[in-house]
Amino acid sequence: MVQQVTKGIKISVETNFEGSFYKNYKIQYAFGYTVTIENQSKDSVQLNTRHWEILDALNNVEIVEGDGVIGKKPVLKPGESHTYTSGCLLTSPFGAMQGFYNMVNFTTTKKFKVVIPTFKLSAPFAIN
Repeated sequence: MVQQVTKGIKISVETNFEGSFYKNYKIQYAFGYTVTIENQSKDSVQLNTRHWEILDALNNVEIVEGDGVIGKKPVLKPGESHTYTSGCLLTSPFGAMQGFYNMVNFTTTKKFKVVIPTFKLSAPFAIN
């Protein structure tokens, strides 16, 4: 598990390898990740958008941006957390993800970025 705190918002990420399959004559490696967003600040906040950089071992980079996470824009009061699970496909058995969430502080009405720490994706059979 990797963790990082930005402006009182703690991000924790756990990953797992889901399996591999062929799609359009190419092998795909499926990974799942579970993110917990915990509000350790004294203010209520809302997650508005996400920005991901997904990297694989073949130097391919995919940028994913959008509103919220899995269709939600969670509001977190002090001490609350939000956990969700998602996934990605890579063309290699190794990779990594990193990014940030754009959030708003309801007390100050200021927008701010929360760093999603870099986490590794690796298929257990490929580890030496």
